[in-house]
Amino acid sequence: MTFHKLSFVSTCLGLLLIACSGASTERDTSTKEAPVPAPAEVVTSVPETGQLLSQTDIETADLIRGAQSGVLIRYTSLDGLDGVTPIEVTGALYFPAGEAPEEGWPLIAWSHGTVGIADACAPSTAGRSERDLTYLSYWLERGYAIVASDYQGLGTPEIHPYMATRPMAYNTLDGIRAVQEADFPLTDAVVVTGQSQGASAAIATAGFAPDYAPEIDLRAISATGVPYFPPLIQAALAAQGGGDEPDPNVALGLYMLTLGELIDPSFVLKDAVDEDLWPVISQVYEKCVFDFVDDVVAAGLTSSQITTPETQRIFPIAFSAMEYPSLELSVPAFVGMGEVDTITPLTMQKLFVQAACEAGSNIEAREYAGAGHNGGLLQSMPDVEVFIEMAFQGETPEGSCQ
Repeated sequence: MTFHKLSFVSTCLGLLLIACSGASTERDTSTKEAPVPAPAEVVTSVPETGQLLSQTDIETADLIRGAQSGVLIRYTSLDGLDGVTPIEVTGALYFPAGEAPEEGWPLIAWSHGTVGIADACAPSTAGRSERDLTYLSYWLERGYAIVASDYQGLGTPEIHPYMATRPMAYNTLDGIRAVQEADFPLTDAVVVTGQSQGASAAIATAGFAPDYAPEIDLRAISATGVPYFPPLIQAALAAQGGGDEPDPNVALGLYMLTLGELIDPSFVLKDAVDEDLWPVISQVYEKCVFDFVDDVVAAGLTSSQITTPETQRIFPIAFSAMEYPSLELSVPAFVGMGEVDTITPLTMQKLFVQAACEAGSNIEAREYAGAGHNGGLLQSMPDVEVFIEMAFQGETPEGSCQ
C-alpha cells in the first residue's frame, strides 16, 4: 500500500491544522444512558492500578440497546501524563442478553472519540452519540460484553488530557483489569476497538500493553478514523499557518491547546489569545464538543485568531504527547478508513498503515467507498466482526502488509 508523499502534503495543506486533530465535528444526537451517580469521596490512599472501587447498577431504561444489564464503574489507574500519580477513572460495563457462556462473555474494550474535556462530558453518564450507540449495540446483540472507559479527567478531578495517548492506554488497560479481576462473567481474552480519538487509544493500548499490563490477554485491536501526526504531517501543518475563514474545527485545536497547558505549566491559554476572544474560548473547559463547536461557529472564530507565537510553540509539545509508543504493535490490528474522511484524511490513515507495516505490525486495512469519518466506523462492522471472531479463536489474520 503506497502513495506519493507530495500528494499527501498537498491534501493536508488544504486542511486547517485543527481539522487533522482526529475528532469528528459531525453532529450525532446524544442519548442519555444513565443518571449521574453521586460523586465519590476523594481517595487518599489508592490501591494498585486496575482495582474496582465501586459499581452502580444502570437502570433498565438507561441501558444501551442489546444490553441485558450494566454497571457504572469507578476504578484505579495512573496519571498518564506523569506516569506515577494514582488516580480514579470512571466508565461502564455492559452485558448482552442471555446466560453467560461457561468461560464468560467475550470482552470488547471500547475507546470513545472526542466528547470534550469537562467532567460533564463523560460518556458513561452524559450519554453517547447515535453513531456510537449503533456500534456498541451491534456487539452486544452478538454476545459480547463491553467495558468502556471515560478516560482520565472525564467525570473525575482535573482536566482531560485530550488526545494524549498514554493516559488513554493506561485507562483502557486498567479498566480491563478492573472488570476481569472482579466477580463478572468475562473471558480473560479481550479485543480493543476505537474510533477517531479512540482509535489513538486503541493503537496506544496495543503499544503500552506489553510493559504496562503484560498479564492481559489482548488478542487484537480495531481502529477506525486513525489520527497520525508524523514529522511530515507536522511540518506541512506548521508551514500552512492559520486560516482566515470561520471553521468549526477551531474547537478541536483549542482542545489540543488545553493539553499543552497540562504538559507545560508556563503556557496559559488565556494569556496566549486575544482577550476579546476569551469569553468564547473559555467555554472549552465547560462545554461538551457539540455545544462548544456551536459557540465557536456562532462567534466566527478562525484558526488564524488562535495562531499566535505562544500557541505555535505549544502545538509541537501537544503533538509529542499524541505520539504512539510504538508502531510495531504487539497484536494484529484492523484499520478501517473512510474514502472521503475529511477529519482524518484517507492519505493520513494510509500513511499510518504504511508506517506500521514497515515497523513489523500485522495490519488488516480496509477502505470504505463513499464513507466519511463516521461512515468508516459503521461500514466496517461486518469486516471487524470476522476479524474479532478470528482473534477470540486464536487465529491470526493474513493482513494487508504484504
